[in-house]
Amino acid sequence: MSPVRNIAILGGGPAGATCGERLSRAGFQVTIYDEHLAWEKPCGGGLTQKALAAFPFLVSSPVPKKPINNVELISSDGKRARLRLDWPIIIYARKVLNGLLLDRATEAGCDVVRARVTRVETDGPRARLEAAGGWHEADFVVIAAGARNSLLPATEPLPPEDLELTLGYYIPVESDLMKVKFVKGLQGYLWSFPRPGHLSVGICANMAKHVSRELRKLLDSFVTEEKLDLEGAELYSHVLPSPRRQTLRQRSVVGENWALVGDAAAWVDPVTGEGIYYAMRSGEILAEALIAGAPAEYPARIQTAFREELERAAKLSPLFYHGKFLGGAVTTRMIAFARHSPTFRQMLADVFAGSQSYRTLKARLWGQLGVTLAETAGSLLRKHNPAQSELKAEA
Repeated sequence: MSPVRNIAILGGGPAGATCGERLSRAGFQVTIYDEHLAWEKPCGGGLTQKALAAFPFLVSSPVPKKPINNVELISSDGKRARLRLDWPIIIYARKVLNGLLLDRATEAGCDVVRARVTRVETDGPRARLEAAGGWHEADFVVIAAGARNSLLPATEPLPPEDLELTLGYYIPVESDLMKVKFVKGLQGYLWSFPRPGHLSVGICANMAKHVSRELRKLLDSFVTEEKLDLEGAELYSHVLPSPRRQTLRQRSVVGENWALVGDAAAWVDPVTGEGIYYAMRSGEILAEALIAGAPAEYPARIQTAFREELERAAKLSPLFYHGKFLGGAVTTRMIAFARHSPTFRQMLADVFAGSQSYRTLKARLWGQLGVTLAETAGSLLRKHNPAQSELKAEA
């Protein structure tokens, strides 16, 4: 294979823009094609500690963003628990974040073309793509065009079982509290994420198990429960990956002159829905493999970086959303423990902040279960016998 120097990237979101920036800084000729350029998505836009550690400019950039240290979890029966994060989640509007990343790619030397790519051919020595009314060639094509793209003949589109539907409102309200609500029977969750100047309030759930009408009803009920006014709000919808374990293990993500990154490769945490970090990191990892002249190493590098972690999340996801613990739903018990146990609250806070990996989560959970149960029992006893609590305090 001849040296790869000319790269076409289809999609200018976090994965494509990060990949393009890294390649351009290494001297590659890069063209990014995107029909929309910087645009909104009905997702929270939250960046956890692992994303901020990997890409420090996301903290220091001068564009609008919102650091969040407080999270409220809501169970299906309406019980609420507050978490205080040691490491804040920083929330961007996706249009702002995409614009920031595209600006960095342009400054690094990428050509950015506002055009829709309608066809890709990879069966020749060079890749060919149809866009802006003509055909263009590249040594290598990077597909960063989202979860439902069907541009590449060598891969199959993700089926509904590996996708989740999201609906969301952008509501012109200021807040400093992130909220996440779980609903019985829903393989997904509702959220309210504070962004600069507005809230992103939405819902996500597996496409194979839920339909948009059902989700819209749940979303509107959540808006009513939280006493939010929809005047001036905008409704958006989008499809995101939520991969099963076998999909993460079996999906082909690289060929002789092509590769998938970000949502197109299904690099998303199926428990939390976090995708921005994995999009940016996968774009960076592919760029590093191309710079090294070894694109075939891309899957192995992904495996080392994070695929094993996503596989653990995929295994956990059905248990998290549909499992039972001590006679109740896992999410309901989780929030009950968080209401009464400081030890359990700290563990959850670390999960939300992105500093707790799935690799050690089970050991930590079982290792501190005795303390969690003791703290919960003590809190409940004090709640039902305040006089005894006061006597202990005085003593």
